[in-house]
Amino acid sequence: MEQWITDVMSEFGYIGVFLLIALENVFPPIPSEVILTFGGFMTTYSAMTVPGVIIASTLGSVVGAIILYFIGYWVDQKRMERIIVRWGRLLRLTTDDVGKAYGWFSKHGVWTVFFCRMVPLLRSLISIPAGSVRMNFGLFLVLTTVGSLIWNVILVMLGAALGESWESIVAVMDTYSNVVYALLALAVIGAVVWFFMRKKK
Repeated sequence: MEQWITDVMSEFGYIGVFLLIALENVFPPIPSEVILTFGGFMTTYSAMTVPGVIIASTLGSVVGAIILYFIGYWVDQKRMERIIVRWGRLLRLTTDDVGKAYGWFSKHGVWTVFFCRMVPLLRSLISIPAGSVRMNFGLFLVLTTVGSLIWNVILVMLGAALGESWESIVAVMDTYSNVVYALLALAVIGAVVWFFMRKKK
């Protein structure tokens, strides 16, 4: 997949960055860290600039998030889980992933949209519960844009700074993703244990 991503970006430049990031938001298995760090690297040898890549990627993030927001607007959690049961293998998603996104939103409110834009996997899925609860669309756009901008700036600038060693940051981000997934799993286990202990009392 990495080769396909870099080929698209090399061929289409800013438009490729925009389309890939928009697709990444709707189709989480596409890794944004590869798109963004390679985009940063491209600024070191092509006519593309760091601000240009950041703008293109942020626009793509917002467009992808809007698509998921309106999917959530029309599809509730139970229906979404039924879709994931049927098509989850293609998307590399499980009903647990959907449950985590809804759980984060219910627990932390609208600010979850901002903070989850910097958390792998959840950065895409969090738009669905935001739409499901009819979160104010203007506020959703602001928090999504700012959160996406921070994530994009960091990774694009890292890619530009590392140059030909841009792929090293992908390995670091993989570790970050694994740590996040482990913490989420522990949080879910802790919540289940707490629930049953409270119910027992």
